[in-house]
Amino acid sequence: MTAFRVVQDAVTDEPEPEEPQPLTEDGKNSAAVALGRLGGKKDGPARAKKLTPEQRNEIARKAAQARWRNWTTEGSIISLLIP
Repeated sequence: MTAFRVVQDAVTDEPEPEEPQPLTEDGKNSAAVALGRLGGKKDGPARAKKLTPEQRNEIARKAAQARWRNWTTEGSIISLLIP
């Protein structure tokens, strides 16, 4: 790097353009994905520790009902098997 370039960099107000973050296959920023995963790995067990057994049971019940709702609607595989 020349002295001229060093002086130009020091006196200009424009920041250097940042390198774009690599994207995952689905077009997401890989750094953001890693940061979100890190938070999820910490927050899930911490949340579960704070919940009472009754609260965990209620959450699990709602999740199971939401999953089974798709199987009990018209046109599902169950309605095809049971006339």
